[in-house]
Amino acid sequence: MPGTTVPYEGEVVTYEVRGRIAVVTMNRPDYRNAQNSVMTYALDAAFQRAVEDPDVGAIVLAGNGEHFSAGHDIGTVGRDHHVSYDNKAVMWWDHVDREGGDQRFAREMEVYLGMCRRWRELPKPTIAMVHGACIAGGLMLSWVCDLIVASDDAFFADPVVRMGIPGVEYFAHPWVLGVRGAKEILFTGDRFSAQRAYEWGMVSRVVPREQLEATAMDLADRIATMPQFGLALTKKAVNQCEDLMGVRAGMDSVFGLHHFAHAHNAEMGSGPLGGLDAKSMKQHGSTVVKKAGEN
Repeated sequence: MPGTTVPYEGEVVTYEVRGRIAVVTMNRPDYRNAQNSVMTYALDAAFQRAVEDPDVGAIVLAGNGEHFSAGHDIGTVGRDHHVSYDNKAVMWWDHVDREGGDQRFAREMEVYLGMCRRWRELPKPTIAMVHGACIAGGLMLSWVCDLIVASDDAFFADPVVRMGIPGVEYFAHPWVLGVRGAKEILFTGDRFSAQRAYEWGMVSRVVPREQLEATAMDLADRIATMPQFGLALTKKAVNQCEDLMGVRAGMDSVFGLHHFAHAHNAEMGSGPLGGLDAKSMKQHGSTVVKKAGEN
């Protein structure tokens, strides 16, 4: 594989089939399941495996360790902006051989926005099983799922406005939170609880932590008994209606603003992230007690 080698961390995504349910688990617990390209492509492989297995009727996405996901990897030794993979989500050139905004735009369009769109279109129902922190890029991973079951200790946030950037790349905020909710969580960067997410319609169910897995698996099992092709068509029908409400066009327009913000930060001399990193995000009030990259 061309490009820079990143440290080998073992199996960063695990895959297990329980009856008619495929359980896909993010497995970087030491880094709060921070999302790098290694994890992104491992998730894609796991989802593809579940789709191609005719005996799998539903997919559950989970996170190993204390948190579901601390978001994008912006500080660990496994961060991998210069690692090359064969693109799967978009038809674009390899970002490794490009410079400046060209490199960042190509990479984020592939591993973030493009992959999330690809996973949203999986022809099988997906359930995010969320506990602990679900931050920024973690929100994206939960939002592409059809349903979200959260434990009562789960909390959510998209604090990237602290970097001068208008939200994460998969900009579903107004559709999953409503306009007022989206503005509140983006303007403040504050965490919001699973109960608040439920009130806004983002979360399907909120249950005690000890009941989380049983609740998510029971729901997945009930869904998996339905006719598979009927489920695929129903999911496509709802997604198409959501697209008619402007989801895809809205994301395209905001993706441009997202990269304009990166370019502005770089032009101001503070780097594309506005001079912030994992530790400084914590100091500025980020919601994860121990962010990715802190040992």
